[in-house]
Amino acid sequence: MNYYHKQLAQGRWQQLSLVTQLANIGSEVARSIKWKNLHDEDSFRLAFERMLELIDLTIADPKNRHRLKEVVRAREMLIDYLMYDNIYHSTDEQWLKYFNAFAVLSNNQRLLAREQRRQEGLSS
Repeated sequence: MNYYHKQLAQGRWQQLSLVTQLANIGSEVARSIKWKNLHDEDSFRLAFERMLELIDLTIADPKNRHRLKEVVRAREMLIDYLMYDNIYHSTDEQWLKYFNAFAVLSNNQRLLAREQRRQEGLSS
């Protein structure tokens, strides 16, 4: 299988927290929405395929096995929204807001971890 995210597929993805995985998926969701709205079919297709790849890597990550229901449901709804009839009546704004929450949380966790490492360095 050819991967767009080769390093992530080789195991780096599993090192990321679920929150960070979802934040990264959100970036591809945002790109998919952008290109779809601009009617750029080639760029949309590539972003959509990268989005699915990251979702599938998240589903395959053993640490997420207890959270699969939400991830698999989001996958189903995103495919419906972006490619089919939007039977769930999703909107761009809903998807962007949903994934933005993970981006904010991931960034906050990263900053907190950096500050904790800095504090530990000062106390040594």
